[in-house]
Amino acid sequence: MATKLTRRHFLQTAAAGAAGLWTGLLPAADKKPSANERLHVGTIGTARQAEYDWSNVAAAGAEIVALCDADERWTGNARKRFRKAAFYSDFRKLVEHKGLDAVIVATPDHTHAVATLAALCAGLHVYCEKPLTHTVHEARVVAETAAKHKRVTQMGTQIHAEDNYRRVVELVQAGTIGTVREVRVWCCGKPWGGGERPKEKPPVPAGLHYDLWLGPAPRRPYHPDYLPERWRSWWDFGGGTLADMACHYMDLPFWALKLEHPTKVAAEGPKPNAETAPLWLTVSYEFPERGGLPPVKLTWFNGTKRPAAFGEGDVPDWGAGVVFVGDKGLLVADYGNHKLLPEKKFDGFQPPKPTIPKSVGHHREWVEACKSGGTTTCHFGYGGMLTEAVLLGNVSYRLGKPLTWDAKKLKTNEPEAEKFLYEHYRKGWSL
Repeated sequence: MATKLTRRHFLQTAAAGAAGLWTGLLPAADKKPSANERLHVGTIGTARQAEYDWSNVAAAGAEIVALCDADERWTGNARKRFRKAAFYSDFRKLVEHKGLDAVIVATPDHTHAVATLAALCAGLHVYCEKPLTHTVHEARVVAETAAKHKRVTQMGTQIHAEDNYRRVVELVQAGTIGTVREVRVWCCGKPWGGGERPKEKPPVPAGLHYDLWLGPAPRRPYHPDYLPERWRSWWDFGGGTLADMACHYMDLPFWALKLEHPTKVAAEGPKPNAETAPLWLTVSYEFPERGGLPPVKLTWFNGTKRPAAFGEGDVPDWGAGVVFVGDKGLLVADYGNHKLLPEKKFDGFQPPKPTIPKSVGHHREWVEACKSGGTTTCHFGYGGMLTEAVLLGNVSYRLGKPLTWDAKKLKTNEPEAEKFLYEHYRKGWSL
């Protein structure tokens, strides 16, 4: 790795740096391609979500010049598309690729921080998939490092760029449903979690560099239950449905209500399993007053759980969504739709004139900012803060206790929580 940021160093600097980290968009580096030059991008991860990312970045005019994947079985499409690009199996080699300007990090969660920090410390701009990191501490370190090096960053919450979210934000901030003090968020699709560690020890498939895929995670025998699909279910690699989906759905209330750090977090679910995430989970977050806005209680539901009846009209039976509870009505939204309730009360309602400009696209926004020195809407200052809040739900659940949270000090009232706030890196992979 290009740098080592110890826990002691972090605790010495976190309080001083946190206050200014979230307040503005991150500036671009002084050294950047001109507007007429193509941005040279490397992609860490090549298939599935990674393919979605590099396809959009390439469509935005960037040139993919280097590819990296620890599992060569899934690199076919990328190799065919970018025949002249260099290929690596170790991202630490990719970030040293000559002439590289920026990287995409689209790997399992447990390698987000180590790959992102390697890129940032090599002077590269970064687009990283959500959640930004695997642990709360990593999110803070990544955000601070991006700010220090003045890199252009974007977390992969692409729904943030869609028109529907923008209209919902405008409605909330215009006071359409009055003062909002409560939000309920649910995601009832296929859950990630459950199960015990496999006992079988099948051979590692040809083309899979399994030790590189494990990266900072504790060593364990290969099993297809871990990759390519179910890694989100295992604590060593992911964080279950909460880590997978909450950055998308909680992004909307974070944006609309200008939320920052919660002060209290309490999770409820089945009996914690040391190996895997829960199949259902509810998490209650309490956010304090900020800038004259009232405190907010936000509750997350996933798996078989969803909010109870609201008493303000029929909430659509969507598989996932967000309900803003105002003192003048409800506003319910998912990725592509929103609805004011009760419908009779808002019959004939005319929405306010749009104030948030139409997005050029989540990936294109990042590409253009890298070239122009502009800004992004989901930079790591914002994305890191959102990720911290999301992951605190898993910390409370795994600990089995509610938490009081001190964001400046990165501390809880429960000392035992520290083992879930910090990553435990395998030798050779520490930050």
